Amino acid sequence: MEAPKVLADAGSTSGFEFRWDSQRDYRKLYYFISSGRATARSDYYLVLSPKDRKTALIKLAIAVPKDFDTKLDPKAIELCWMSRGGVRQKTGCKEVIPATVEVSADGTAVEIFPERPVPTGKSIGVHMRLYNPFNPGMYQFNALGQAPGDVPVSGYLGSWVIEISPEV
Repeated sequence: MEAPKVLADAGSTSGFEFRWDSQRDYRKLYYFISSGRATARSDYYLVLSPKDRKTALIKLAIAVPKDFDTKLDPKAIELCWMSRGGVRQKTGCKEVIPATVEVSADGTAVEIFPERPVPTGKSIGVHMRLYNPFNPGMYQFNALGQAPGDVPVSGYLGSWVIEISPEV
């Protein structure tokens, strides 16, 4: 008798996550993806809730793992005011925040520059439309935010650990 196979069609922050070297500086962030299968088209919602950031943002940078082998198109990435999903509603983009999006040539960084500083108090997020990578596995995306002020330094906001399952 074969063991049942469990594959994620959609993914979100898992209920159980194990880290070998769990540091106290690591901050787990909420996300939702429409499909967790390798090579499938998917919508990523990388969410920053009000408790995840203490200041307004003039820049949001996302470090993408170098082995996340898919093309990131800046035209398919937007900064939004988000609604976090639950029993009664889906995670989604409520309103687009006007911003300039840049993707590094090697695809390992996404930088988002809002037209105006994004105030605290409401959930924001990055909505990306893409094809999942060919290789299944866990991918850690790190969020860095830059607050308005005299010193242009970005600070760590947290990480989204996304799991991609094999194709069936």
